[in-house]
Amino acid sequence: MNAVTALDRPVRDLVSPEEWETRVNLAACYRLTALYGMTDLTATHISARVPGVEGQFLINPHGMFFDEITASSLVKVDYDGNILLPSPYPVNKAGYVIHSAIHAARPDVDCVLHTHTRAGMAVSAMECGLLPISQHSMRFYNRLGYHDYEGLAQDEDEKKRLVRDLGTHRALILRNHGLLSAGRTVAEAFSLIHYLEKCCQSQIDALSGGQKLTIPPGQVCEHTARQYEAFGILGTRDWPGHLRRLDKLDPSYKE
Repeated sequence: MNAVTALDRPVRDLVSPEEWETRVNLAACYRLTALYGMTDLTATHISARVPGVEGQFLINPHGMFFDEITASSLVKVDYDGNILLPSPYPVNKAGYVIHSAIHAARPDVDCVLHTHTRAGMAVSAMECGLLPISQHSMRFYNRLGYHDYEGLAQDEDEKKRLVRDLGTHRALILRNHGLLSAGRTVAEAFSLIHYLEKCCQSQIDALSGGQKLTIPPGQVCEHTARQYEAFGILGTRDWPGHLRRLDKLDPSYKE
């Protein structure tokens, strides 16, 4: 988990074209998370499975802000916490625990994104959890896990409970902690957290109004969730636009 000596060759020369593409998309996801105001200094993390290799994933160097992350700076680590390419930065222990657990248990998940946003933390502390009070929140109806708070996620034993509570879902609320998405692609993980964050913000706004809330019948919420699922992998249509936006602002994420 600790930093190791620096490389003497460019990372792009040391990895497969498929891994490099994943690195570029993951670095873009970090930049977008910063752009949309969902960061917590260096405290949270996003990971992506290394394509074509068992038991390896990419994660942020612990000490860089999200708007500084580049494709080359991402740290490659295995499920035992070993850093596989030299990096001047260590890996966040909680990030390793959370992400290694999900990648190992869910081969359908290629990207895991965890946030500590103001709205996400607020809803994570609500006994009611996420309420189906908006079209966006109905996307997550019966498709959202909850994991009780156990302290900083540094205990290896917590992995099995994280995996259990996520189940087959693509989103998880970590009670008294924050939000998590588990995407089939980097684009899907980002889109899921983007919409889950909006749901939390709108729930806080609605509750602050002091009026009785209207909640549609369960069958309507389920119908809406299935309609969303029929669209396929979330974020596919949006991702090229996100990359165009980043290219206009600062294309250094691709370095």
